[in-house]
Amino acid sequence: MEVDELTTLFERARQGDSSAYDALVDLYANRLFGFLFRMTGSRADAEDLLQDLFVRVVRMLPRYEHRGNLESWLFRIAANLGRDHIRRARRRPPTMSLLSDSDAEAAGTGPPETARGLDTPSGGLEHQEEADALQRGLAALPDPEREVIMLRHFSDMTFAQIAEIMGTPLGTALARAHRGLARLRKLMEAPDDA
Repeated sequence: MEVDELTTLFERARQGDSSAYDALVDLYANRLFGFLFRMTGSRADAEDLLQDLFVRVVRMLPRYEHRGNLESWLFRIAANLGRDHIRRARRRPPTMSLLSDSDAEAAGTGPPETARGLDTPSGGLEHQEEADALQRGLAALPDPEREVIMLRHFSDMTFAQIAEIMGTPLGTALARAHRGLARLRKLMEAPDDA
Protein backbone atom coordinates (compact mmCIF):
# COMPACT_ATOMS: atom_id res chain seq x y z
CA MET A 1 0.00 0.00 0.00
CA GLU A 2 1.30 3.43 -0.93
CA VAL A 3 2.19 5.88 1.85
CA ASP A 4 -0.50 8.36 0.76
CA GLU A 5 -3.17 5.65 0.74
CA LEU A 6 -2.09 4.45 4.18
CA THR A 7 -2.16 8.02 5.54
CA THR A 8 -5.67 8.54 4.16
CA LEU A 9 -6.82 5.20 5.59
CA PHE A 10 -5.29 6.06 8.95
CA GLU A 11 -6.94 9.47 9.07
CA ARG A 12 -10.33 7.96 8.24
CA ALA A 13 -9.85 5.39 11.04
CA ARG A 14 -8.92 8.19 13.47
CA GLN A 15 -12.17 9.95 12.61
CA GLY A 16 -14.17 6.85 13.50
CA ASP A 17 -14.65 5.24 10.07
CA SER A 18 -15.06 1.58 11.01
CA SER A 19 -14.42 0.37 7.44
CA ALA A 20 -11.05 2.15 7.47
CA TYR A 21 -10.22 0.59 10.84
CA ASP A 22 -11.19 -2.84 9.47
CA ALA A 23 -8.91 -2.24 6.49
CA LEU A 24 -6.01 -1.42 8.85
CA VAL A 25 -6.69 -4.61 10.81
CA ASP A 26 -6.76 -6.63 7.57
CA LEU A 27 -3.53 -5.01 6.45
CA TYR A 28 -1.52 -5.76 9.60
CA ALA A 29 -3.22 -8.60 11.48
CA ASN A 30 -1.39 -11.52 9.84
CA ARG A 31 2.08 -10.08 10.37
CA LEU A 32 1.30 -9.02 13.92
CA PHE A 33 -0.18 -12.45 14.69
CA GLY A 34 2.94 -14.16 13.29
CA PHE A 35 5.16 -11.96 15.43
CA LEU A 36 3.12 -12.60 18.58
CA PHE A 37 2.90 -16.34 17.86
CA ARG A 38 6.68 -16.62 17.54
CA MET A 39 7.14 -14.47 20.62
CA THR A 40 4.79 -16.52 22.84
CA GLY A 41 4.92 -19.94 21.18
CA SER A 42 1.17 -20.25 21.60
CA ARG A 43 -1.56 -19.74 19.05
CA ALA A 44 -4.17 -18.99 21.74
CA ASP A 45 -1.91 -16.48 23.50
CA ALA A 46 -1.05 -14.80 20.19
CA GLU A 47 -4.75 -14.50 19.34
CA ASP A 48 -5.50 -12.99 22.76
CA LEU A 49 -2.62 -10.55 22.50
CA LEU A 50 -3.61 -9.55 18.98
CA GLN A 51 -7.09 -8.80 20.22
CA ASP A 52 -5.65 -6.76 23.12
CA LEU A 53 -3.43 -4.91 20.67
CA PHE A 54 -6.30 -3.80 18.47
CA VAL A 55 -8.39 -2.80 21.50
CA ARG A 56 -5.50 -0.58 22.59
CA VAL A 57 -5.20 0.83 19.09
CA VAL A 58 -8.89 1.79 19.10
CA ARG A 59 -8.42 3.60 22.41
CA MET A 60 -5.16 5.34 21.45
CA LEU A 61 -5.89 6.08 17.78
CA PRO A 62 -7.57 9.48 18.33
CA ARG A 63 -4.52 10.74 20.28
CA TYR A 64 -1.87 9.19 18.02
CA GLU A 65 -0.02 11.59 15.72
CA HIS A 66 0.68 9.89 12.42
CA ARG A 67 4.11 10.68 11.01
CA GLY A 68 4.41 7.82 8.58
CA ASN A 69 5.43 5.28 11.24
CA LEU A 70 2.15 3.48 11.87
CA GLU A 71 3.73 0.06 11.30
CA SER A 72 6.46 0.74 13.86
CA TRP A 73 3.85 1.96 16.34
CA LEU A 74 1.78 -1.22 15.92
CA PHE A 75 4.78 -3.50 16.32
CA ARG A 76 5.98 -1.52 19.36
CA ILE A 77 2.60 -2.16 21.00
CA ALA A 78 2.83 -5.84 20.01
CA ALA A 79 6.37 -6.13 21.38
CA ASN A 80 5.35 -4.52 24.68
CA LEU A 81 2.32 -6.80 25.02
CA GLY A 82 4.46 -9.83 24.21
CA ARG A 83 7.15 -8.87 26.73
CA ASP A 84 4.57 -8.33 29.46
CA HIS A 85 2.94 -11.66 28.66
CA ILE A 86 6.29 -13.49 28.82
CA ARG A 87 7.16 -11.85 32.15
CA ARG A 88 3.81 -12.90 33.62
CA ALA A 89 4.19 -16.43 32.22
CA ARG A 90 7.60 -16.82 33.86
CA ARG A 91 6.10 -15.98 37.25
CA ARG A 92 3.31 -18.56 37.10
CA PRO A 93 3.70 -22.34 36.99
CA PRO A 94 3.38 -23.99 33.56
CA THR A 95 0.07 -25.54 32.60
CA MET A 96 -0.53 -28.59 30.49
CA SER A 97 -3.37 -29.15 28.05
CA LEU A 98 -5.60 -32.15 28.58
CA LEU A 99 -6.60 -32.09 24.90
CA SER A 100 -5.08 -34.41 22.33
CA ASP A 101 -3.57 -32.78 19.22
CA SER A 102 -6.72 -33.47 17.19
CA ASP A 103 -8.95 -32.11 19.98
CA ALA A 104 -6.75 -29.03 20.30
CA GLU A 105 -6.95 -28.48 16.56
CA ALA A 106 -10.74 -28.87 16.61
CA ALA A 107 -10.95 -26.38 19.48
CA GLY A 108 -8.82 -23.96 17.49
CA THR A 109 -5.90 -24.00 19.93
CA GLY A 110 -3.56 -26.17 17.88
CA PRO A 111 -2.09 -25.56 14.45
CA PRO A 112 -4.21 -26.88 11.59
CA GLU A 113 -2.89 -29.98 9.86
CA THR A 114 -2.22 -28.05 6.67
CA ALA A 115 -0.02 -25.60 8.60
CA ARG A 116 2.02 -28.50 9.95
CA GLY A 117 2.90 -29.70 6.45
CA LEU A 118 1.53 -33.21 6.83
CA ASP A 119 1.94 -34.24 3.20
CA THR A 120 3.69 -37.41 4.34
CA PRO A 121 3.94 -38.89 7.81
CA SER A 122 7.71 -38.41 8.00
CA GLY A 123 7.60 -34.99 6.31
CA GLY A 124 5.05 -33.71 8.80
CA LEU A 125 7.01 -35.09 11.73
CA GLU A 126 10.28 -33.58 10.50
CA HIS A 127 8.61 -30.24 9.92
CA GLN A 128 7.09 -30.27 13.41
CA GLU A 129 10.42 -31.26 14.97
CA GLU A 130 12.17 -28.40 13.17
CA ALA A 131 9.47 -25.94 14.23
CA ASP A 132 9.70 -27.16 17.83
CA ALA A 133 13.51 -26.87 17.78
CA LEU A 134 13.25 -23.35 16.38
CA GLN A 135 10.74 -22.37 19.07
CA ARG A 136 12.99 -23.82 21.80
CA GLY A 137 16.00 -22.03 20.32
CA LEU A 138 14.16 -18.72 20.18
CA ALA A 139 12.96 -19.17 23.76
CA ALA A 140 16.55 -19.76 24.92
CA LEU A 141 17.80 -16.46 23.46
CA PRO A 142 18.02 -13.32 25.58
CA ASP A 143 14.85 -11.25 25.15
CA PRO A 144 16.38 -8.39 23.11
CA GLU A 145 18.04 -10.78 20.63
CA ARG A 146 14.90 -12.89 20.24
CA GLU A 147 12.80 -9.79 19.67
CA VAL A 148 15.11 -8.43 16.94
CA ILE A 149 15.15 -11.78 15.13
CA MET A 150 11.38 -12.10 15.26
CA LEU A 151 10.78 -8.55 14.08
CA ARG A 152 13.26 -8.95 11.23
CA HIS A 153 12.57 -12.48 10.03
CA PHE A 154 8.96 -13.11 11.00
CA SER A 155 7.54 -9.61 10.60
CA ASP A 156 9.65 -8.31 7.68
CA MET A 157 10.68 -5.14 9.50
CA THR A 158 13.71 -3.11 8.48
CA PHE A 159 16.50 -2.63 10.99
CA ALA A 160 15.64 1.07 11.16
CA GLN A 161 12.07 0.17 12.12
CA ILE A 162 13.31 -2.40 14.64
CA ALA A 163 15.61 0.17 16.25
CA GLU A 164 12.68 2.59 16.52
CA ILE A 165 10.36 -0.07 18.00
CA MET A 166 12.95 -1.16 20.56
CA GLY A 167 14.13 2.36 21.34
CA THR A 168 17.76 1.55 20.53
CA PRO A 169 20.35 2.86 18.08
CA LEU A 170 20.48 1.15 14.68
CA GLY A 171 23.90 -0.35 15.44
CA THR A 172 22.55 -1.99 18.59
CA ALA A 173 19.69 -3.58 16.66
CA LEU A 174 22.15 -4.88 14.04
CA ALA A 175 24.50 -6.25 16.70
CA ARG A 176 21.65 -7.99 18.53
CA ALA A 177 20.52 -9.59 15.28
CA HIS A 178 24.02 -10.82 14.50
CA ARG A 179 24.59 -12.21 18.02
CA GLY A 180 21.11 -13.69 18.19
CA LEU A 181 21.38 -15.48 14.85
CA ALA A 182 24.80 -16.88 15.81
CA ARG A 183 23.42 -18.17 19.12
CA LEU A 184 20.30 -19.53 17.45
CA ARG A 185 22.42 -21.37 14.87
CA LYS A 186 24.45 -23.00 17.68
CA LEU A 187 21.30 -23.94 19.57
CA MET A 188 19.72 -25.44 16.46
CA GLU A 189 22.87 -27.46 15.65
CA ALA A 190 23.30 -28.75 19.22
CA PRO A 191 22.07 -32.31 19.75
CA ASP A 192 18.97 -32.73 21.90
CA ASP A 193 19.59 -33.90 25.46
CA ALA A 194 16.31 -35.82 25.48
